[in-house]
Amino acid sequence: MRKVEPSTSLGELALLFLRLGTTAFGGPPAHIAMMEEEVVRRRGWLTQERFLDLLSAANLIPGPNSTELAIHIGYERRGWAGLLVAGTCFILPAMLIVMGFAWAYVRFGTLPALTGVLYGVKPVIVAVVAQALWSLGRSALKTRTLHLLAGAGLALALLGVNELLILFGAGVVTGALRWPTLETKRLPPALLLLMGAVGMLALLPAFFGLRAGDGIGSAPLGLGPLFLVFVKIGSVLYGSGYVLLAFLDADLVQRFHWLSQAQLLDSVVVGQVTPGPVFTTATFVGYVLLGWAGALVATGGIFLPAFVFVGLSIPLLARLRQSPLAGAFLDGLNAASWALMAAVSFTLARTAVVDTPTIILLLVSAVLLLRYKVNSAWLVLGGAVVGYSLHAASLVG
Repeated sequence: MRKVEPSTSLGELALLFLRLGTTAFGGPPAHIAMMEEEVVRRRGWLTQERFLDLLSAANLIPGPNSTELAIHIGYERRGWAGLLVAGTCFILPAMLIVMGFAWAYVRFGTLPALTGVLYGVKPVIVAVVAQALWSLGRSALKTRTLHLLAGAGLALALLGVNELLILFGAGVVTGALRWPTLETKRLPPALLLLMGAVGMLALLPAFFGLRAGDGIGSAPLGLGPLFLVFVKIGSVLYGSGYVLLAFLDADLVQRFHWLSQAQLLDSVVVGQVTPGPVFTTATFVGYVLLGWAGALVATGGIFLPAFVFVGLSIPLLARLRQSPLAGAFLDGLNAASWALMAAVSFTLARTAVVDTPTIILLLVSAVLLLRYKVNSAWLVLGGAVVGYSLHAASLVG
């Protein structure tokens, strides 16, 4: 493991996360894999253990996990300025790309064909994520107990068990196993604060009379109501882009009737197939509803809670590793985080590797990553070119 470098300039942070935001296809597992490659193995900015701690912290709070991980990394390298730079630069390219798709959608009434690009990119993403899982697993799964917890977490995730239950369950198990060996049996205040903060965040919607699927009142469409709807969604949403689909459907289609079902599905497709955070689906929705201003307001609304929650969790995370019991709790969270990432990756692989060309793309990408250490961004772009070319050739034929 390379020694972690002492400092990073804001310019370096900005360039890295602008590039990741432009090339990070494949959803949160792929984003996390690419960040691990860049900040741990290529640049040595973080150790594997610290990276896993930050990933666990991102998993514990609502919102887009990969964006929150980028925000955490920015803070680790350059404090509060780095927090804002890394998070903003990761979001900005995806937002601009989605705005372009939204403009074309409103102008022409349809989406550009993306089938071929996705066909070639998905197998590459499977290879990238598999490499990250192998690398992270060697750091996260240090004992037989953690291996067993990771296996159980993977099985539960594939069965559809709530990710928070898996995370906290693993943490409680490792803490309970460590408990008999501790000299001090007192629960660390930082751990209690973290669990209490997450519990409060989960109950906030009910406290304000807002539940999943409820609106914020009978307000006409406008920038203010649009902003509040997306702030609410960004504050309470755990899980994948498919969970986001459920929230958008409940609020924007069923209750307010601002979007049609077809428009909603188109917006989710754009969020899934463009690089960067899947939450930029909000950008597409905002543009379709209220143009450029709506796109900016919706994007700001859904991502604002991520910056707030990361900022609030930083002091707690800094104290957690100082306690043996809290350290054991975090070890369990790390194993569960690995399991959740593996579960999503398994699902991705089943949909991405479907025929001989995709198998070849997967194997070639794996060799280039593992043997020749080729940057994953180039592999993603190469997969997109190959996929588009094969798709175009099939249409011509």
